[in-house]
Amino acid sequence: MDGRGRVDVVDFEVTETQREVARLAAAVLGSAGGDDGTAKRAGRADPADGADTWKKLAQAGLLALGVPERLGGDGLGVADIATLVTEVGRVAAYIPALATVMTGIAPIAAWGDDDLQRELLPAAAAGELLLTAAFREPGNPRHPSTTVNGGRVFGRKVGVLYAGEAGRILVTVSPADGGTGVVVVDPAGEGVTLVRTPSVTGEPEYTLRFDGAPVLSTLAAQSRDLERLAIAGGCALADGALAGALALTTGYIGQRKQFGRALAQFQAVTQQIADVYIASRTLHLITTSALWRLNVGRDPDDDLSIAAEWVRDTAQQAVLICHHLHGGIGVDVSYPLHRFSSMIRDAARYVH
Repeated sequence: MDGRGRVDVVDFEVTETQREVARLAAAVLGSAGGDDGTAKRAGRADPADGADTWKKLAQAGLLALGVPERLGGDGLGVADIATLVTEVGRVAAYIPALATVMTGIAPIAAWGDDDLQRELLPAAAAGELLLTAAFREPGNPRHPSTTVNGGRVFGRKVGVLYAGEAGRILVTVSPADGGTGVVVVDPAGEGVTLVRTPSVTGEPEYTLRFDGAPVLSTLAAQSRDLERLAIAGGCALADGALAGALALTTGYIGQRKQFGRALAQFQAVTQQIADVYIASRTLHLITTSALWRLNVGRDPDDDLSIAAEWVRDTAQQAVLICHHLHGGIGVDVSYPLHRFSSMIRDAARYVH
């Protein structure tokens, strides 16, 4: 119900566009993956795998989903773009889809001026330019403590995905004259210090310090606008990863036999996998609701808050059940389950 007493009816129906995006993404990601549908190598993030997959996504036109049609893209909305991110999670592909597509292309297409869009979006759609967003700060303050004054940025951001590999970074700031905003900064330019920090997946993540970094452009957005896209994207990625872990585990317990019976025939196992299914479906539904609200211009904050909490808590518990149901192989790094759980753990920090 909205502030005027009206009841919102969320449309959970998958559109034909979203169905086609999912189909094409699955085909491309599957061609870059192994027999189990996950990324080629089961170890930590492999740059060669990621570069190859990223190139294939660009060639298929999937990185151009959110780019305006006048610049050669499809001009699709955030719910359609997030479908790609979900499919990336479903196969546990360690690539910069969340960073570039959800927190780079989407906000620039929505709030960037024409010059900025022409400068960055075609190259990003072609897979030649990575974008990312810096919105998290130590202590998670309500408003950014990172400031902009005289066209220069000062402050610190943490957990910035692919910052060292990106050509541009969107930074949430508090201008000297009040309010909040989003500016564009060159991570390789003056006044920017990058420090690589650990991640569970091994994907590149950085702490950034801004000491008078020049502002290259300003988006017509508030900091919360970018944060919403980032959190929605993180939830979509975790949604796909949990669904992938569920599918992998369901297949395993259906084939693995103990005492002459498939594991799936034991009541205790069916109860546990049912808990994982419920967790996965709930995360999917609340994430879908948040994305729908973003897509139609409704306030998504309540749904985003619930979805983020589900990622931080229930999704992590559910994937641990998947590990348990696999027995010893569930802790083997040569088996793909750890890719899904690692992705969910990183997503939990990202949406915090």
